[in-house]
Amino acid sequence: MFPYNIVMLVHLSMLFLPKLVFAKCTCESQIQGHRIEHEALEFKLIGIGSILLASAIGVCIPLLLKNVRALQPETGLHFLIKAFAAGVILATGFIHILPDAFASLTSPCLPENPWGGFPFAGFIAMMAAIVTLMMEALATGYHRRAEMLKPQPLDGDEEANPTDAGHVHGPAILLERSNSSSLIRNRIVSQVLELGIVFHSMVIGVSMGATQNPKIIKSLIAALSFHQFFEGIGLGGCISQAKFKARTITTMVLFFSLTTPAGIAIGILISKRYNEYSPTALVVQGVLDSASSGILIYMALVDLLAADFMNPKLQTDFRVQFGANFSLLLGACCMSLMAKWGDS
Repeated sequence: MFPYNIVMLVHLSMLFLPKLVFAKCTCESQIQGHRIEHEALEFKLIGIGSILLASAIGVCIPLLLKNVRALQPETGLHFLIKAFAAGVILATGFIHILPDAFASLTSPCLPENPWGGFPFAGFIAMMAAIVTLMMEALATGYHRRAEMLKPQPLDGDEEANPTDAGHVHGPAILLERSNSSSLIRNRIVSQVLELGIVFHSMVIGVSMGATQNPKIIKSLIAALSFHQFFEGIGLGGCISQAKFKARTITTMVLFFSLTTPAGIAIGILISKRYNEYSPTALVVQGVLDSASSGILIYMALVDLLAADFMNPKLQTDFRVQFGANFSLLLGACCMSLMAKWGDS
């Protein structure tokens, strides 16, 4: 009977042991899961503070230093800083945002109809760039036509008051119109650029807030802090040139600085219910990323780089021209490396 009892005991242990082991593993996995979530939340809170600080410092630097002589528009250092910031923005559009948009809108989690077989991400980015061009052209044209319709002094008035210091003559009128058109264009550029940045900032903020992997969050904190700092410098330079009133400047600075931290907070709140692979989340993220990439690529190439690189003051000074080219490549390469850092 003894061997039979041993056999029965072995059979019973084989029957109940897996359940006991499974129960123990489940308990341990739950504890480990809570520990990971708690650690992820700590890093997210650190990320909110770090990204907020980096964003605020970056966007405020050009505004606080706008009266420094060496940083005045069309100085050598101004061209170098602006080229670096434009390189960062350009790499953000091409390297960080557009690939994510393609990944979202070509995900196997989306239905084949209508998302399969057509590059929606590239199409939306292209249309966003075209619409941005149209908006700029229409707004600038409207303001220029308004300037042309303003009352002008008659020739007789010019002759009757040749020594009148307060009188506005023909060349002065043309200069005033040129300055007004340039100011209007700078204001449009800064507003559209902030719009493109805010789209992407909200998306990456929500994604980071919903992530539960501490390793990914740690790498994102460094990458996004760098990203927001130099994007802020580019945006702050545009805001400075636009010469907005103090209230508008404050609103734009706060809006830029708070968007990513607000996105992280939203991501934390919805992390229990948020499924980044759901069709709705993929479509919303893909469309916003595509539109944002198109806006940023257009703004970096046309409004920031083309305007400066074709400037006679830059083209007539070889050292500044070479330095601007180097700064552009440096900014683009540094921001591109952040993509590798963020994925590691």
